[in-house]
Amino acid sequence: MTVLDARALNRAALARQHLLKRSDTSVSEAVAHLCGLQAQDPQEPFTGLWSRLSGFEPQQLDDALTGRVVVRTHLMRRTVHLVTADDVLTWRARHDTMLRQRVLGTYRRELAGIDVDEVAAAGRAVMADQQPRTMTELVQALEDRWPGPPRRVLGELLIAALIPMAQLPPRGLWRQTAGVRNLPLSTWLERDIDPLPADGSDPVGQQLLRRYLAAYGPAASADLRAWCGLAGLPAAIKAAREELIVFRDERGRELLDLPDAPRPHPDTSAPVRFLPAFDNAILGYHDRSRIIDAPHLGLSVAGHRTVLVDGRVTATWTVRDHQLHISPLRPLTALEQEAVHTEAQDLTTFLDNDIEQIQLDTEN
Repeated sequence: MTVLDARALNRAALARQHLLKRSDTSVSEAVAHLCGLQAQDPQEPFTGLWSRLSGFEPQQLDDALTGRVVVRTHLMRRTVHLVTADDVLTWRARHDTMLRQRVLGTYRRELAGIDVDEVAAAGRAVMADQQPRTMTELVQALEDRWPGPPRRVLGELLIAALIPMAQLPPRGLWRQTAGVRNLPLSTWLERDIDPLPADGSDPVGQQLLRRYLAAYGPAASADLRAWCGLAGLPAAIKAAREELIVFRDERGRELLDLPDAPRPHPDTSAPVRFLPAFDNAILGYHDRSRIIDAPHLGLSVAGHRTVLVDGRVTATWTVRDHQLHISPLRPLTALEQEAVHTEAQDLTTFLDNDIEQIQLDTEN
């Protein structure tokens, strides 16, 4: 069985994440291909798309959000994602159990004795008037019936788990700082969420597997679960296994992949790329060693924006005091510094927010 080393896996991941070469695909097509974009920080997806798409302009994502082609919603791992309307309607029911379990597991004591189905029905009744509400407004309409749980806990239960919600624009639009206003997905998209099949089969699980491998593979089953947070996927993997090919990584883990998916030569050059906080290319795996070294794993969950050099997380970046500040995690060669500076100049043009200087640290 073919063994793929970390560099081979790195190049495969970069190719599928549109990070080896910017794609000329549309915003909605890119969001669909990537199986959604992590988006708890509303502005970060703009940089993620800029690093992946040629000629990307913020208005393109704004148009997709206001045009209801792309929505902000809680989905994978109970985090806020940008997902296409088609995908969220197809995938949401498959995520219901996981979303409930994660909220109930986090707030087990606060929600003890609560009938979640009764809470869900009451919340849907409030939202039936098709009026957008903040979490606070929805909780205020229900707190007389459930005075025990803290408002925040009851709100998270309703909005992140029980009622499939869209976060409405202007939340998530370019340079907007609007608060979260929620509306049921079926109301906002004017289409019903697809129900799970009555026969117990799992076509959505199989679709998620194939789509995940197209955007992240080759990958282990643990990577798939870490990405989406779903249990019960071994059955989907078993059902689709004959369509897949199998590799091993250097640790001996089984890696699944689509036969025709790109797997560039490990020596393929990788350009410098600036990634947003919580980027898919890092968080999409249980084993993130293909893109980030073990001493720096904490960066992936701490909200640091990162810089890829030769395909690996090699620096962090931030904008403060009219300065794009870049902090390498290791010494950079002169050629690497030049490449980082060139890409940084393009990033400042894209951000266009009074950045007057690029500061690249040279000491570590």
